[in-house]
Amino acid sequence: MYEEVPQRLAAVRDRIADAAIRAGRKPEDIRLIAVSKTHPIEAVRAAADAGQLDFGENKVQEALQKIAQSTDTRLRWHLIGHLQSNKARKAAQAAGSIHAIDSVELLKKVDQAASEAGRTVDVLIQVDLALEDTKFGAPVGEVRSIVDAAAECTAAKLTGLMLLPPLAENPEDARPWFARLRALRDELVAAGAPADRLRELSMGMSHDFEVAIAEGATMVRVGTAVFGERHYP
Repeated sequence: MYEEVPQRLAAVRDRIADAAIRAGRKPEDIRLIAVSKTHPIEAVRAAADAGQLDFGENKVQEALQKIAQSTDTRLRWHLIGHLQSNKARKAAQAAGSIHAIDSVELLKKVDQAASEAGRTVDVLIQVDLALEDTKFGAPVGEVRSIVDAAAECTAAKLTGLMLLPPLAENPEDARPWFARLRALRDELVAAGAPADRLRELSMGMSHDFEVAIAEGATMVRVGTAVFGERHYP
């Protein structure tokens, strides 16, 4: 069923490389996160066999299940969906990276849980630029406080910012949002925030990752283009 995954993966990698070169960037500076939500572990293994290391999941429970099913591998798992406070402990004890930090409180819970588990976890601040009712994320005015709080963390390592722009059919419609996230990062660094804690920009999905790369994305979260259409129960 997933015999086409290696070819799909190769095509996405080629598109990433082409987009990077067009933007005057190095293809190796962009990390592909293959989003496997709703697809079984067999799909993940098909991509892993083709050399993919980074995988993303939206829901904690599905992520935990696949992490448990892939303990024989060296895959790196990213939690990219909204993280509820009551699931922060489980996420921090299993995921390699969490792209959904939207408050100081959540950051501290993740830090404490990871510390108690004797591990570290990379975290990114999800920024709510569009203020959509259906999206999560920290308002721009609260981002600096989360960055400052991260300096006190011992197990949660802040590495950058994440964005989910408003859904649009035309990829170019997402460009202003990607540009705004990059500008916010630059403003934070100019104001004294440590550049090494804001080096990552997680933005861009199957339909718009090439535009995101042009605007500075260092991580792109691609699901459908790698695994095909999702089948929801």
